[in-house]
Amino acid sequence: MKLARTLLALAAAAALTTTAAALPATGTAAAATTAPPRIAAGLDCTTWIHNNDPLYGGVDCANSTGGPVTVHADIVCGLAPDVTGNSVTIQPGQVGESSGHCAFYSTGIGHIGWTVE
Repeated sequence: MKLARTLLALAAAAALTTTAAALPATGTAAAATTAPPRIAAGLDCTTWIHNNDPLYGGVDCANSTGGPVTVHADIVCGLAPDVTGNSVTIQPGQVGESSGHCAFYSTGIGHIGWTVE
């Protein structure tokens, strides 16, 4: 499934740089318009919350683009201030992780996303 998402993202990137006459008669162009705006084509990210510490979480991203990509985790911490994870530059073919910890008085992690810088 991870490979299928990566291939779909690469196909969407190719569709954006190709003329309309050269597009295959598949749903590739539609997939490109439905992708969330913070996801770069060829970047496959998975969010997580630590098993033993529910206030610690992050995002792991695999870079299958043609160049380096810098990302950071965006962690929503309930009633405590939200946390921005460390910026990580991921080289092509590599995996990187950005993580953060909510304050001790947080009601817990409500959402984890990521931003491509």
